[in-house]
Amino acid sequence: MSTKTDAASRGGASRSAEWLSTPRKPHAALALATSLGLGYIPLAPGTWGSLAGLLIYRLLISRWPLTLPANKAAWANVVGRNAVAAAAIALLLAIVGVWAADRAAKYLQKKDPGCVVIDEVSGQFLTYLLALAPVNWKYLLLGFILFRVFDIWKPTPARQAENLPGGLGIMADDWVAGIYAAIGLWIARAAGM
Repeated sequence: MSTKTDAASRGGASRSAEWLSTPRKPHAALALATSLGLGYIPLAPGTWGSLAGLLIYRLLISRWPLTLPANKAAWANVVGRNAVAAAAIALLLAIVGVWAADRAAKYLQKKDPGCVVIDEVSGQFLTYLLALAPVNWKYLLLGFILFRVFDIWKPTPARQAENLPGGLGIMADDWVAGIYAAIGLWIARAAGM
């Protein structure tokens, strides 16, 4: 082997090693973590993620309501199945969200990248589900505002939940914000809204 071919082979080997050490772009995880690109909107990406959570809830509950129609006790089984399906969707959003947020954060090398908005989608959906919010504009708007306030404010234990590792930390503070916002919706309902 000549000096020239030896150097060329070493150069090729270093390029191969560099290629092997570069992490592959997790396309599916990034698509889910950014809610199909909503997280790339430069102005208030978290708000866009929350709007996606609102839209998912509205579409789902408009089709499969969580509340009984007046004087229709026979609907109780249907509503129960709808609630189980909605809870399953909330759980799916949570599990997929933890996985996607974790992969995206590792790839982007940031603890909680701003483009990751699946946490807002999950937290906003949880707000409405826990409140059994009817699909009317007053509850949807109030739930949206309450969730955004608690998501930004991060009252205890939301701030502490952020310190959990990986995708769990990215998602957990939004679940806490969703719980607080749901309590706010229950209070509004009790007050006659």
